[in-house]
Amino acid sequence: MKRSVKAGFSFGLTSGVITTLGLMVGLHSSTHSKLVVIGGILTIAIADALSDSMGIHIAIESQNKFTTNETWEATISTLFYKFVFSAAFIIPVILFELWKAIIVCILFGTYLIFAESLIIARERNANPWKVIGEHLAITLIVIFATHYLGHFISLTFG
Repeated sequence: MKRSVKAGFSFGLTSGVITTLGLMVGLHSSTHSKLVVIGGILTIAIADALSDSMGIHIAIESQNKFTTNETWEATISTLFYKFVFSAAFIIPVILFELWKAIIVCILFGTYLIFAESLIIARERNANPWKVIGEHLAITLIVIFATHYLGHFISLTFG
């Protein structure tokens, strides 16, 4: 895989999973509404994918180390993969009761982060458990923080 596409894939997967899980968990714990969670997922899949791809575009341009084609490949692959990985979380929400869908999505998302982290560790000849541990810890911090934030919002404003 070209380095520009790989950058978009890795960023899109990581951001898509962590951002979408955080949003889903927070919206679920504050509203318990399937409609609100689906709306949030679609918003992330579109607005955040466009925003992140623009962010990657500018970040790569600012480094002045990539060709114009590589910059656009990273931009487009970020947009595509962020959309795909974010939108994939709609499927369990449609198929299951919301609380079950949240569990399925957390398991699916942490598996994706685990697998991507393992690949990164192997490519860098790094300790896989250290890389996996760091990435899963951040993922779990986001999940717990947004869960409790959702409860706080529900209790405060609900």
